[in-house]
Amino acid sequence: SSCRSLVSGQTRRNDGMAVDGEHMGSGDWDGRWNHVKKFLERPGPFTHPDFEPSTESLGFLLETCKILVIGAGGLGCELLKNLALSGLRHIHVIDMDTIDISNLNRQFLFRPKDVGRPKADVAADFVNNRIPGCQVVPHFKKIQDFDESFYRQFHIIVCGLDSVIARRWMNGMLISLLSYEDGVLDPSSIIPLIDGGTEGFKGNARVILPGMTACIDCTLELYPPQINFPMCTIASMPRLPEHCIEYVRMLQWPKDTPFGDGVCLDGDNPEHIQWVFQRAQERAANYNITGVTYRLTQGEGHHTITPSLANIGKLSLCSMYKIAKTTSQFHAYIPLNNYLVFNDVDGLYTYTFEAERKENCSACSQVPQDLQFPPSAKLQEVLKYLTENASLQMKSPAITATLEGKNKTLYLQTIASIEERTRPNLCKTLKELGLSDGQELAVADVTTPQTVLFKLKLTS
Repeated sequence: SSCRSLVSGQTRRNDGMAVDGEHMGSGDWDGRWNHVKKFLERPGPFTHPDFEPSTESLGFLLETCKILVIGAGGLGCELLKNLALSGLRHIHVIDMDTIDISNLNRQFLFRPKDVGRPKADVAADFVNNRIPGCQVVPHFKKIQDFDESFYRQFHIIVCGLDSVIARRWMNGMLISLLSYEDGVLDPSSIIPLIDGGTEGFKGNARVILPGMTACIDCTLELYPPQINFPMCTIASMPRLPEHCIEYVRMLQWPKDTPFGDGVCLDGDNPEHIQWVFQRAQERAANYNITGVTYRLTQGEGHHTITPSLANIGKLSLCSMYKIAKTTSQFHAYIPLNNYLVFNDVDGLYTYTFEAERKENCSACSQVPQDLQFPPSAKLQEVLKYLTENASLQMKSPAITATLEGKNKTLYLQTIASIEERTRPNLCKTLKELGLSDGQELAVADVTTPQTVLFKLKLTS
């Protein structure tokens, strides 16, 4: 019914739009927040032991609590609708995509006339026009375009992303905002992260308290494994159709810039995919390789979870409400401490388990990471370890080290000119590169906003 009221533009209100209490702003009417008050102003069997019912909690939710929704797709539309109808008024939404006609069957905030427009802008306009007093601020950008000061302003961040890489980057950003004093975490620096995702008729929701509970990187095994190929093979000795596609995607695209300087490859753009497909076919023909298809080209490099289910939006909203009370120091409910999986294929059922924090997590443990290799190991082996290790799963790591007092880039993949210059290092041994036992390697990757430090331990 809440979805119908949002889409139809009708809301339940009493005659005369009577004012109810001290927290009433533009568009409020008598009894509008009665359902929310039942959670905030009276105890219950599931409330936190320290919870004290108070009328102040509603004021925090309506006037102070600031929510960031990341993603305005299938799950993002559900989240925005649920948050707005539940009384949250200060909402920001980030989405870098524009509306495609294929989105309209499930992303109900959009209409045919909106095709081609930014999802964030249209979703914000829709909600603002339909929900009295709600102020949704859109950002048609990537999450990487914002700095720490932007994210620090929010009380809660709710994700409806379709990318594991973006999830990990957001996870790393919130961890970087944590403050420690004499090794003790400052609770006021914690910004809770609520993550949801769906695929077909399955979905999941979880709550992450950075620095306290298991983070995204602690449980990377929950996500589909990514497939990586050695750069030497891709560049010099392709044997599979995937090698040809990866060569075009990683090396030929940034070199040829077919759609202009600075235009990144968009896996959802048919013109981009067609260009990659044709170039990959040409390279495959040169090496007598068969099997390069348009469908394979579409799928190569995309390992995502597509958000779409309303149920996961509601689960995420329930988690958000519990966290909102905790954030405001009212502790109404104990936060969700497990990973909840929803399945609607053969019937309705859920499966939950408590995600355990890893003591040596590369993102949140504050523990230096060790890399153990013999001196005869090649840099390519280190790169392979960083991308294939289940606990790391980096995408395109850039490795630097301090040699003879100077910072030296050993390998960087994302910039074509530097990749070409550093590619020969992949076939050199660690000894030939001048690396020694105890050497620190700094690794940057798209999965995190922070540089990860590793300590090299050479084995005999």
